[in-house]
Formats: sequence, structure tokens, C-alpha cells
Amino acid sequence: MGADDRAEAGKTPSANACAPDDKLRDDSARNPVAPGDHSLEALSARIHARHRDIIKVQKPHVAVANLARIIDAALKLSNRHGFHAMTLRQLAAESGLSMGGLYSYLDSKDTLLLMILGEVSHAVEAALGDAPETVRADPAAHLDWLIARHVQLSEAMHAWFVFAYMEAKAFPPEARKRAIDSERLTERIFADVIAQGVRQGVFAAEDPLFAATLIKPLLQDWYVKRSKYRARGIDAATYAAQVTRFVGGALAVRT
Repeated sequence: MGADDRAEAGKTPSANACAPDDKLRDDSARNPVAPGDHSLEALSARIHARHRDIIKVQKPHVAVANLARIIDAALKLSNRHGFHAMTLRQLAAESGLSMGGLYSYLDSKDTLLLMILGEVSHAVEAALGDAPETVRADPAAHLDWLIARHVQLSEAMHAWFVFAYMEAKAFPPEARKRAIDSERLTERIFADVIAQGVRQGVFAAEDPLFAATLIKPLLQDWYVKRSKYRARGIDAATYAAQVTRFVGGALAVRT
């Protein structure tokens, strides 16, 4: 991952910045927009809702605003120095909170790590799991839909996805397990659609799960090396379309 990619990853989008481009707003099932609100504030609100037992601040609007500052600071510091090297004192300074204030939201870096990874995992599961019934009935359309959905989600949550990818090698055991489980869930969702296509004679794949594991790096390449593609004039919609054509060709039934 080059310097340009790391610089981009350090930018956490606001509510407006993370909305899909107008060109991605297509009513057709094959070209869905990124689901839901993936602004830093909305993601922080969902984290707050899931971790009320840990967060000591009682007022939700205050808690969510400060969580957003903490997460934004963590993603930026991780992009510069790595999450493993980041200290809670650095995090407090970057977020503008006191050490005591920071401990009102988390008791350790590992807790923050699990919050971030959990939100990425929940977002992926929700995004890939709500295909319309008309799309689910057609494996080829469903696979195209999944690819477009994943690319658009990683575009909306770019800093989060890059963080999960780049920091994986230094994750403690619980976080590593969560990251692995999330990746396997994504692969299984794709594999199930490919297997359905094989049963219907739409796809040819000896091992649908293996085919799904080969698709995953293509999806990762967009958010890990996004600047490379942008330099070639390739945006998220174009990248998704090219991946769907490539995958469709690889899985096509030969007569």
C-alpha cells in the first residue's frame, strides 16, 4: 500500500462525503447504492448502542459525538503510526479528550479495536444480506449485486476497511478471530450465491467456496490500492463493473 493510499485512508468521511456519487444512484437491482448512513456520526451511534454497558457517559448525544472524535483520531493515528504503536495518551491528545474522559468510553486499546472491527463486520453483514427477492432469484444478478454492494460499502467506509486490512497482522487473538470470522462470512455469502448458480446451470465452479475466496482479493484491491485506480480514471462504479465482468466470464458455463 503506497503513501497516497495511506493518506487517503487517514481521511474519515463526513455524512455528506461518504454518500455514494450520483452516478451510483441507480434504481436497478444490479447497481445498488451503499446501504444506510455510513457517516462517522452514524457509525459511532451504532457503536454506542451496542456498547452501552462499557460507555459511562449517560447523555447519548454527548457520548456519540465524543466516540466519533475518538474513532476518527484512532483511524488517523493508526494510518500514520500503526494501531499497535499508538498509545492511549496519543489518542487522548488527538481526540481532544483528557485521559479521564477517554476512559469513560473504553478501558483499553483492545476494546476500541473490537468496537471498530465489530462495526465493520456488522456493516458488511447488513449490506450484503438485504438483496431484493427479485435479485436473489437470479444468481448472476445476485453476484453482480454483491460485488457492487461491497465496493460501494468499502468506498463509504474506506478508512475503516483499510484499518481492518492493514492492522490485521498485529491483532490480539480475540480481534484476529473476529476479523477471520468476518472474512469467512463474506466468503460464505458469495459462495452460497455461486453454488445456487451452479445448481441452476448458470455458473460453472467445481468448488464455489474456493471461487468466493478468489473474489475477495479483487474486492480488497479497491480500498487498499484505490489511488492507483483513480490515477487511471477508474472510479468505484467502473471498478465494480469491471470486476463483475471478469468474475462473470470466469464462472460462465462453457458449451
